[in-house]
Amino acid sequence: MKLFNLKPPALLAALLFAGAANAAPEAYKIDSAHSFVNWSLRHVVAKASGTFNDVTGNITIDRDNLANSAIEAKINLLSVNSGHAKRDAHIKEKDYLDTEKFAEANFVSTKVVVKSATEGVITGNFTLHGVTKEIALPFNVLGFGKDPWGGERSGFEAKTTIKASDYGFGWGAKPNGPVGDDVEITLLIEGVKPSADKAKK
Repeated sequence: MKLFNLKPPALLAALLFAGAANAAPEAYKIDSAHSFVNWSLRHVVAKASGTFNDVTGNITIDRDNLANSAIEAKINLLSVNSGHAKRDAHIKEKDYLDTEKFAEANFVSTKVVVKSATEGVITGNFTLHGVTKEIALPFNVLGFGKDPWGGERSGFEAKTTIKASDYGFGWGAKPNGPVGDDVEITLLIEGVKPSADKAKK
């Protein structure tokens, strides 16, 4: 293709396409100090909520074509924090998360459907309580930029709702129980490029 033979609109399109073709997917590590899995579910007639604040994993993102992106993440269920130590201890027991046997949850993406330059739906296999199910996570790319310590960062938000009963949790199988079956999940993920791992805050 001879660019100098193209008219201005076609020339611009060609240059943009060439830039996209040459752009490489970027690799980030999930920064566990700035990433959270927030949850909420019905408790009697209100809602209880909390977070898992130990999330690790890797992100590959292609800014020019989000469909080429991928993520694998690990959630440490022992890091549950509902703001009440006694309740957290109960959540870890056999009646609920049973963290003595199942201390981690994992997500591995399999497909990304793009809706816009910053939005899409990421599908993958989610393993919890020894059960693996395919789930879909609508997500937003929050941005990219430098941090104060010389590193490069990326930000993402995703939301979904799962049913506890799908993962073998007994409380979710009780239609009139005090704790609801639907668990609303919000992921707030911050990635840092490996070369910037020395950044600690």
